[in-house]
Amino acid sequence: QVQLVESGGGSVQAGGSLRLSCVTSGFAFSTYAMAWYRQAPGKQRELVARVTSEGTIYYPSSVKGRFAISRDNAKNTLFLQMNNLQPEDTGVYYCNRLFQPIAWGQGTRVAVSS
Repeated sequence: QVQLVESGGGSVQAGGSLRLSCVTSGFAFSTYAMAWYRQAPGKQRELVARVTSEGTIYYPSSVKGRFAISRDNAKNTLFLQMNNLQPEDTGVYYCNRLFQPIAWGQGTRVAVSS
């Protein structure tokens, strides 16, 4: 069964850190470019980090220097280390394949207070 299960969210104060995990199943994880997305209240889902199967990484300017994406191909798991969190990082975080996305998981909620 093709599945994405995100976890690790929570409530933190500005400046805090969280580490998100995305356990995948049902497809050849190591061969796919993967990405993290977030959806803030009332806004469209946006990409916050992506990593290719070869390990090339991209961040938008809004999170560059604060977020770090990584992957463990042996465990079919994608991670997102988030440091120096700010209130504008609040939202529900999702992972998915960058190309040929599959059904979205339930996401993990991040709330950052000032």
